[in-house]
Amino acid sequence: MGFKHLKAMALATATSTAALLASAANAVEIEYWQYFFDARVQAMEQLIENFQAANPDITVKMTHFPYADYRTKVAAAIPAGEGPDVVQLFYGWLNDYVEAELIQPLPADAFPASMVDEEFFPMVQAMKEGDQYWALPTAVRSLALFYNERLLEEAGVEPPTTLDETVEAARAMTKVDGAGNVTQVGITAGMTAQDHHWWREVLVRQFGGEPYTDDYRTVAYNSDAGVEALKFYVGMAEGDEPITAFGFMDEPQAAFKAGRAGMHIDGSFRIGSLNNTRGLNWGVSELPATSDGTRSNYSSYWVNAITTKAEGEKYDAAVKFMQYVTSDEAMQIWLDVVGELPAKPSVGMTEANANNEVFGPFIRGLAYANTTKFANESGQRQLMVEMVERITLQDMDPAESLAIAAEAEQKLLNEYYAD
Repeated sequence: MGFKHLKAMALATATSTAALLASAANAVEIEYWQYFFDARVQAMEQLIENFQAANPDITVKMTHFPYADYRTKVAAAIPAGEGPDVVQLFYGWLNDYVEAELIQPLPADAFPASMVDEEFFPMVQAMKEGDQYWALPTAVRSLALFYNERLLEEAGVEPPTTLDETVEAARAMTKVDGAGNVTQVGITAGMTAQDHHWWREVLVRQFGGEPYTDDYRTVAYNSDAGVEALKFYVGMAEGDEPITAFGFMDEPQAAFKAGRAGMHIDGSFRIGSLNNTRGLNWGVSELPATSDGTRSNYSSYWVNAITTKAEGEKYDAAVKFMQYVTSDEAMQIWLDVVGELPAKPSVGMTEANANNEVFGPFIRGLAYANTTKFANESGQRQLMVEMVERITLQDMDPAESLAIAAEAEQKLLNEYYAD
């Protein structure tokens, strides 16, 4: 090998090394925050790996916190110029984040409203103000009925399709010990989980009412339909043959994962963790309809947004990252890993996804789903928890407890929208 060739190789190596060093020196690091949910963390790790491979000059550092601490951490970090450049938040928190100046609108050149309106499911328009979007989801959610295949088979019943069939199937799977304590529930119950959505947006409507009017600013469930829906819900844990027990194994999803519950109403996000539960054979079907076929569902979503901390080159990198996590590829990965539904029909309504035996019931449920516009999601949920506790712990009449909840929630809404 000649001297000139060796010199050329050395020069090339030096140039390559210099380029790598320059690239490292020019690399931008942005932070991404989300709350901890194992399947979500796994999915985001995969998305970050893919994004960084395509954008070697950008590094994404992910941080996650327990759900209970998440909002406090975000609210403290961003005003101090710390924390995330891209943040995940529940759609119901959007107004709070905007008013606190924690996030900034998405750039119109990268996310034109007309494009988003056309490409995403209509529910995401709750993130829109005027001609701009503040945030966008990778995935959306709906509810469905999970069932334990082994317990159904042991009880000799089929997966139910109506509310009446659900009660009968649950009764066949419920077990009580000699002291009258429920040791296995036919169906889980608990307003702290997804049942407050099931009651509000599904049962109230199926019993002939509406949960709210005036674009979710006025409580409407304090009606005959609301009372009947509440009696049905609470009645599952009452009488001589209860089919559930509030507080059973602390959390409804824990009881189902442990094989101690025949059925469980939950969101599509639960698929990932159930897939990782050994020894649990489960199936899923659309939420039970009424005897005359009336259906309803609830849809929600978590969104990603660019924080007010992101500026300059970090802002540019955050925009690129937002474009990737809202891409078709990212949505399919999120569906496969987490079980949450793609936010675009181009992904969700493919033949393979819409007819999938697991994802399909959730995707079909989007066709008749309603999205609650929360003023204060956690506060409004707590009022539903207290509504049930007054009945089950204080033996209050359901109509009276419902009226108290409605009055308290209307006060919350009035105060929020007055501001």
